[in-house]
Amino acid sequence: MARRIDFYDDPDAPAPNSLVPSVNVVVTNDAGDILMIRRSDNGNWAVPGGAIDLGESLPQAAVRETLEETGILCEVTGFVGTYTDPKHVILYTSNGEARQEFSIVLTAQAVSGEPTPSDESREVRWVPRDRVGTLPMHRSMALRISHYITGTDLPHIG
Repeated sequence: MARRIDFYDDPDAPAPNSLVPSVNVVVTNDAGDILMIRRSDNGNWAVPGGAIDLGESLPQAAVRETLEETGILCEVTGFVGTYTDPKHVILYTSNGEARQEFSIVLTAQAVSGEPTPSDESREVRWVPRDRVGTLPMHRSMALRISHYITGTDLPHIG
């Protein structure tokens, strides 16, 4: 199976060879729980997300990626920030792509659907916000979720 390997400030990381705009989505339900996926490619927990396709807007990509990965239809409600740290390199073993982090993080409200795993997510569940930090995840994902939970007045620009 193809894997995703995240490197952060690691001298052994491959040199980036691509930069792909992507979106991550912090989806909440009426109880305020956060929709989390356990990624199939590395086993880490994350919020849904992925690359923005040509001809697609940022909100369209957010809704599409969330539905594909989780079975949940959502409505975009806000903006958490941008995450473009060049120290974070993501290696895709299927094709040797070494991608520099470039993610725009949005918020959304669940509209319908049931948490359902996909090829990209081996588990999908609603997690109370005070329990999200107990899940194993990459530091960059933990940072994004932390910025959402702390609810600063300004978006993160980084």
